[in-house]
Amino acid sequence: MKKFSVALGSDHAGFAYKEKIKALLLAEGHTVRDFGTSSEASCDYPDFIRPAAEAVARGECERGIVFGGSGNGEAIVANKVRGVRCGLCWTEQVAIWNRSHNDGNVLSLGQRTVSEELALKIVQTWLATPFDGGRHVARIQKIETC
Repeated sequence: MKKFSVALGSDHAGFAYKEKIKALLLAEGHTVRDFGTSSEASCDYPDFIRPAAEAVARGECERGIVFGGSGNGEAIVANKVRGVRCGLCWTEQVAIWNRSHNDGNVLSLGQRTVSEELALKIVQTWLATPFDGGRHVARIQKIETC
């Protein structure tokens, strides 16, 4: 599998999964840039999610993964950054569609919504899935002009 540079960002509610997935990514040979948070102390997720998403949009990181309690707010923040296509994924199949149909470059996960085992599988599946191209290219171009 290709090795990626991955930006990570989380709030307090996603911190534990961020740390577990960071360890997995490093063990698999990926490069990780951690934008925080650094503990389970209450914090505001936009402070950490936006910088991670901006790193992906600027091309400093090839992919990004953001974490929260549900992952919804994190996906909203990431998608406010032009050039980011963040998908909230709760199954491996949704992760496949995010990559293959939407060329997703940021993944959002909810620590309170999926098990740790499933979160790890979603990340591995998402990283391994290529963009299908074809009929999806025109749709991606339309997203970029929204």
